[in-house]
Amino acid sequence: MSDPIIGTGLAGLNAAQLGLATAGHNISNVNTPGYSRQETIQGTQVPQFAGSGFIGRGTNVVTVQRSYSSFLEIQAREGTAQAAHSDTYLSMVKGIDDLLADPSAGLSPAVDEFFHGVNEVAAHPGDIAARQSLLAAGNALAARFQLLDSQLAGARADVNGRLSSGVEQVNSIASQIASLNERIVLARGTGGQGHEPNDLLDQRDALVRDLNKLVRATVVPQDDGSYNVFLGSGQAMVVRDRANTLVAVRDRDNPQDLQVGLAAGASTVPFRATDLAGGEIGGLLAFRTETLDGVQNAIGRIALGLGDAFNNQHRLGQDLQGAPGHEFFALAPPQVLPSAANTGGATLSASIASTAALTTSDYRVRFDGANYAVTRLADGSTQTFAALPQTVDGVMISVAGTPAAGDRYLVQPTRAGARDLAVVITETGRIAAAAPIRTSGAATNRGAARISAGSVNAPPPPNPNLTQTATITFTGAGTFDVAGTGTGNPTGVAYVSGAPITYNGWTVTIDGVPSAGDQFALRANAAGTGDNRNALLLAGVQTANVLAGGSTSVQGAYAQLVSEVGNRTRAVQVTGAAQAKLLDETLADREAVSGVNLDEEAANLLRYQQAYQAAAKVMAIASTLFETILDIGR
Repeated sequence: MSDPIIGTGLAGLNAAQLGLATAGHNISNVNTPGYSRQETIQGTQVPQFAGSGFIGRGTNVVTVQRSYSSFLEIQAREGTAQAAHSDTYLSMVKGIDDLLADPSAGLSPAVDEFFHGVNEVAAHPGDIAARQSLLAAGNALAARFQLLDSQLAGARADVNGRLSSGVEQVNSIASQIASLNERIVLARGTGGQGHEPNDLLDQRDALVRDLNKLVRATVVPQDDGSYNVFLGSGQAMVVRDRANTLVAVRDRDNPQDLQVGLAAGASTVPFRATDLAGGEIGGLLAFRTETLDGVQNAIGRIALGLGDAFNNQHRLGQDLQGAPGHEFFALAPPQVLPSAANTGGATLSASIASTAALTTSDYRVRFDGANYAVTRLADGSTQTFAALPQTVDGVMISVAGTPAAGDRYLVQPTRAGARDLAVVITETGRIAAAAPIRTSGAATNRGAARISAGSVNAPPPPNPNLTQTATITFTGAGTFDVAGTGTGNPTGVAYVSGAPITYNGWTVTIDGVPSAGDQFALRANAAGTGDNRNALLLAGVQTANVLAGGSTSVQGAYAQLVSEVGNRTRAVQVTGAAQAKLLDETLADREAVSGVNLDEEAANLLRYQQAYQAAAKVMAIASTLFETILDIGR
């Protein structure tokens, strides 16, 4: 009779002991990241049949089970990837926003100071000090453009460095997941069906969440307990106990950027930026594609637009020595980057045909064996041409040599615009503040007509006969003759007061009522040291609509850029805050299911302690009964 009692007590003692051990394990791991609370699952032993029925034989511990919700775990992974993506994007774009909007380090103060120098020259065209100040302000403006580009280039280098570091971390985590897969499969086989290596499972889930901090990963559980982990649009990163390798390599089309790809033997399968849409790596790629490229191109376009408009007007003027004006700024040509995979012998080149038509996009040119496809990368729009040269968005694209089918080129029209802007004039006397022409009326004129100072027609270069002397002689109140080299010497030209009169690349107006025989002359401005007409036109470049198809000024384009980056920063902040809140709520829900509650575990300790003591009492009673039976037998 005592044997079943001892067995029952022993079973209870063992169950209570395992419960105490599990509660203690929970308490010890209360601060372990990713740990899931464990509990013993008990069941009754198979009863023993006796004449009076089935007699219970106590309990046994079926398994030790972790408190776990696969749904909450999946939500936590997704939330982790999205939050890390937003945090990384925000940390990068916030720096660009602060740089552009800075009231002292931004572009606007330098532009204002430069055109203040232009206005000073306009007010004092012969003053050497004013001219020297203009050159200094021009160099400061170029330096500000170069500083902005340097900061943006630094952000690009930071992206590259963080991509390399992130790829190394991904590979390390993937290797650990593969190793845990192997251990989990082995442990499940050793422990038998229904018994899970809970601590190993927690470690693997924590690693998958860490992986999602870096790059969005999806998990497919396998029947043997292992995980297959996939990135992007389905590329396998971990397959059971084998981990593939991510690599960060120079983009074959754009070597200044690193590209993330999956190693496949001796080659690399590259990811598109849209393939890696989560985690820090996804945030870095999205920032570079969506913000950094556009901002650097936009700053370059502003530099090119300002420099080209200023150069064009400067070339229409005259310097202190009476020579025609030359370029004030040196401007960067478009960058053309051939793909490293090209096999043909062609060389693609590009030049700017119109700064006003430039966009902030890069372009990809691909030859398919018969036609050239030019794709604007900002919106994916493509134009197809049977031959080059062709002009697209203000950029003339030409080719020399014979390309092979599949050859491609990256054209960056404005990327180097800010980096390479420089003042090329070093002598104050070479500033073309004056106009190269002047007008006058004959002292013998009897009518009431007056001639304007005249202007030089754009675009440069000026007409070769611009400074040739030309005369306008009225043959009556309604007609005049023109004489002079290059004019064609027309006669009987109809006169309309205030209407423009254009010859030899100049335009004048005559207002009023002339008399027959009145004469007006236009000739070279031989003594123009005090002339400020071209300087006034140069000052007007600040507010002239020279960009975006003639719809905005340099200042307007910069203000629009600052606004766009500010709005994007704000949007990322709002999105990031929402994703962080969702992640916090998900983690709180997960903690409610899987977290360790010390008060609950303390209660479990007392409960198991009492069960242990009760089971021990059962065994003690059984022992006493057994001793009593033995005494009776003696």
